[in-house]
Amino acid sequence: MFGKKTLIDEITERAIAINKQSRRTLVFADTTDTVLLACEEIIRKNIAKPLILGEKKDILRSLRRLRLSSITDHHILDYRDEENKAQLTDFAKEYQEMRSRDGKQINAEEALAKITQPHYYGAMLVHRELADGMITGMTSETKPYFPVFEIIKTRDDVKRVSGLFIMSRDDKTFFFADCAINIDPNPEQLAEIALVTAETVINFGVKPKIAMLSFSTRDSAKHAFVDKVKAATKIVKEKNSGLVIDGEIQLDAAIIPAIAEKKCAGSPLAGEANVLIFPDLDAGNIGYKLVERLGGFKAIGPIMQGTRKPINDVSRGCSTRGIVDLAAITVLQGLQ
Repeated sequence: MFGKKTLIDEITERAIAINKQSRRTLVFADTTDTVLLACEEIIRKNIAKPLILGEKKDILRSLRRLRLSSITDHHILDYRDEENKAQLTDFAKEYQEMRSRDGKQINAEEALAKITQPHYYGAMLVHRELADGMITGMTSETKPYFPVFEIIKTRDDVKRVSGLFIMSRDDKTFFFADCAINIDPNPEQLAEIALVTAETVINFGVKPKIAMLSFSTRDSAKHAFVDKVKAATKIVKEKNSGLVIDGEIQLDAAIIPAIAEKKCAGSPLAGEANVLIFPDLDAGNIGYKLVERLGGFKAIGPIMQGTRKPINDVSRGCSTRGIVDLAAITVLQGLQ
């Protein structure tokens, strides 16, 4: 008997359909075994065309050792070789100009040193629309945040990037934000995180039911932390009155109908929230790790939200399956 399709199954199917209709290229700035195994599966499933950045002879040696046959020369870009010197120089010049416009003066040598790093070079490929997205982060030196902020930048209607996790177990799926980037967002920033997360969830084909989490429900506690969440909730409602949202609200009242009836009868969530917006990064990061490690949920992400082009991070302990899942998500993000 076949099990019910999960959300990530549906996202993967959509990504495959998109790739068949309009070929998608995803840059991979890391060359670990896990990344190569994931790229092999991405090719076989026809999710996207991986473009792996690194020294070709080393990558080919790894492919032979791993006995991978789907990845070929045209999936590898040895971007630091002599043939690619002109493009490196061109990218470095544009990067230097970008930093100058941002008020950061760097010389040509410094710009070239940055662009020679794979995650910076990959971000430039995405910026120039030579690729549709990038996945990186498997090694500490290729964390994607700085090239996102410096090269890709945020959308015109968004002030800050935020990080979303999809948390899934069996037939349960939740969306957690922000669990990756914003340490202590103010009410306006917290509201923006909620609004952008709602957009992402809708893009995944799910109706968001948003809980603005707190240690208080309906003024059960008085504190500046509570006031922040209440203010953020008000801003969200003013900017998008069509969203199903409640706050401030405690976690149990947000996701358990019987407790919602006791603590906040009449809540539009009715204990069925699927989007959990955490008040700060402490709560968000600890929360997703608790649910993953003790609750047995699978964590996919962080999915970076609010950027002009899709660039996503993976943790250094990410599995092959996690990278494949994030690749499908990255393809969908390109449609936003």
